[in-house]
Amino acid sequence: MKRVLLVAGVLFISVISTACINNFAVQELNTRAKEFIENGDYTSAVERLKSSIDLDSTAYESYYNLAVAYTKLDDYINAFDNYKKTLDLKNDFADGYYSLAVCEENLILDIEEGVLFVNEEGKPEKTENPDNKKRKLSQADSDYISQLKTDAVKNYEKYLSLSENAPDKDAVQERINELSARDSE
Repeated sequence: MKRVLLVAGVLFISVISTACINNFAVQELNTRAKEFIENGDYTSAVERLKSSIDLDSTAYESYYNLAVAYTKLDDYINAFDNYKKTLDLKNDFADGYYSLAVCEENLILDIEEGVLFVNEEGKPEKTENPDNKKRKLSQADSDYISQLKTDAVKNYEKYLSLSENAPDKDAVQERINELSARDSE
């Protein structure tokens, strides 16, 4: 019986130690990634944050920081996915809703400018547009843009509801009004 308790105790201590080491490693990777972001090395930040998520896929901060790094790289498709994961993990994170709304607006611009198009699966994808010529929007593009506008408004509204004393409240409300007016065009 003593042997069973000893083995159980050793296993318990091993599990706790591993969790603590992983937590420390995740924090260290996030800290280093933030430094890379501050220094403009977004690609290195992305790599560190992916490693952080590999160690702990429940840390919303890692997804948020990864989304920010992708945003800085103008990779709004990956930023969008990671802002969504952030909010899946922490649905009361006001800055996450604001950032997602801004990302949705950037996706709209990229589709309208021909940088992205909506593929057959209904997902945005980079165009093979070497001359950067504007192209006619497809019905799928238009439908996706309409959904993005609706979602951006909802996300801005959620941001305001979670941060009632936000210093940018008036500017965000103005964005909501502009998107709503544009949606009715």
